[in-house]
Amino acid sequence: MRLALDEHLQTGVTGLCHLWTIERPDGEVLGFTDHDCDLAVEGVIHRAGSGLTASALQQATGLAVDNSEVVGALSAAAITAEDLDAGRYDGAEVRIWLAAWAQPSERRELFRGSLGEVSRRGAAFRAELRGLAEPLGQPGGFAYTRSCSAVLGDVRCKVSLQTPGYFCDIGLQQVSDDRREFTFEALPGFDPRWFEHGRLNVLSGAAAGLSAMIRSDDLRPGGRRVVLWEGIRAPLMAGDQLRLFAGCDKQVGSCRDKFRNFNNFRGFPHVPEEDWLTSYPRSDRPATGGRRVLPIWANTNGRN
Repeated sequence: MRLALDEHLQTGVTGLCHLWTIERPDGEVLGFTDHDCDLAVEGVIHRAGSGLTASALQQATGLAVDNSEVVGALSAAAITAEDLDAGRYDGAEVRIWLAAWAQPSERRELFRGSLGEVSRRGAAFRAELRGLAEPLGQPGGFAYTRSCSAVLGDVRCKVSLQTPGYFCDIGLQQVSDDRREFTFEALPGFDPRWFEHGRLNVLSGAAAGLSAMIRSDDLRPGGRRVVLWEGIRAPLMAGDQLRLFAGCDKQVGSCRDKFRNFNNFRGFPHVPEEDWLTSYPRSDRPATGGRRVLPIWANTNGRN
């Protein structure tokens, strides 16, 4: 495809356009083009007249974020203000092509990455483009900590959140104006705080596909109250279906007793505390290298 486009460019008379393919985190795929007709590429219809444009792409070696952005106009048939405000485009995957509009298969990929910060003003929006090298500039690796370093349900944790008892499907009953506090009459079979540190997914309604992390889950006189760290950024109505996933506080006791997953615990609960590591020799505390039996009144962390 790239060689065919090179030959097309060498003719001196060209008909070129840009194509944008955006895949949102919820799986929705949208296509846009600055050509005056719709174009089909890789099974995606790239719509014309979307008002989507991109600034000059600046790419260089190294791990710096590419200095580029995409600018567009809101449209009921394309990108809507409601979807932007709800965060449906946060972290969406983006591909930008240069193509011959008469033969879209003759194209060259100019950019591949994701959407970063999105801002909106009136009927227009502006989104930062982040290249594939951007994640390589983030700190990586694992640290020796008492708590688990895995994410509940990932390949290191190996717990399946689809196991009965680790999730609950329920209809929306009451929600606060900021869509952060949810109240249910009861969640039978689930202990208080079972969903704390877990996740709430919206399965139906205007907010379908959105999710948020759960801050607290407790019993109140009015029923069971679930509070999110950040409110759902789309309208919710009584009867909308929700799914609550169990949460993990990353402590060894929860891994062993709540999830029966102690063999996959990714923490180091017996790492000495900082005051033990910084302790110094004392005449009344011999350091022979052997095992020392402490009196029953002694503090086992190295302090008297």
